[in-house]
Order: sequence, then C-alpha cells, then structure tokens
Amino acid sequence: MIKKQCPLLAVDSFLTDGRNILLVKRKNPPFASFWALPGGFVELGETTEHAIIREIREETGLVIFAPVLIGVFSDPKRDPRGHIVSCAYLCNHTLDNFSAGSDASDAKVFPLGKLPESIAFDHATIIREGKKLLNGSGYFTNIK
Repeated sequence: MIKKQCPLLAVDSFLTDGRNILLVKRKNPPFASFWALPGGFVELGETTEHAIIREIREETGLVIFAPVLIGVFSDPKRDPRGHIVSCAYLCNHTLDNFSAGSDASDAKVFPLGKLPESIAFDHATIIREGKKLLNGSGYFTNIK
C-alpha cells in the first residue's frame, strides 16, 4: 500500500484589542527567540475554531470567543519543518492578565504600528492581512 503524504494543519491568532497585538517569544526551534503569533497544530477530531481557542488558552491563559478567519496560508515553504497549512484568525480581546505558556519564554503586547523585527514564519504577512481585516479593507476569507 502506498502512503500518501499530506500537509499538517495549524492555526495562528492575530490577538488584538484593536490598537495592539499580543505576540509570544518562541522557546523552541524553529525560530527560537523570535516573536510569533500564538497558535499551534490542530488535533485530530478538532475544528480549527476550537483549536485556536485552545491554543490561545494554552499559550496566553486568555479565553476568547468568536474568532474570525483572516485567511488560509498554504505556501509549502512557510515553515522549515515541512508543508504546514495555517488557518489564521482575528481574535478581539483585552490584552491584560495574560502569561506565557510552557513553550514560550515571554508574551508581550506591541502597538500594531511598532512590531519587533524578528517575527517567526510568515507571521508578518498574517499580521499585515489581519490589519487589513481590522481596518475594514480585507476580504473575509483570503486564501494565501
């Protein structure tokens, strides 16, 4: 029997209060010590919406509701570990009372106009698309 190779599925969150964004500093490779959107892999039997709610809770301690899809990011080279497709979500929340999860060395709020230079993966692209949606100029479901 021939085994078919398929991409993995992940989720990323543009977690914002409308003026700022919450990023986590990665503890592990790839991109250790880089800032990243909170997120991770979708578990078997889980929807992407439930996955983003779970990942945000695990990585920041925050509980969110009603994530809005920014887009699907599917460039086979977006992650050095292999072909990983990410569904990115816009999540509105007050950015206080959060803490870095076990796989992050830090969690910090940045103004949307003043982001750090060292951003992991294609997260700068996801942030750019999320800002468009936040400002009303993006498409509801972009496919990237």
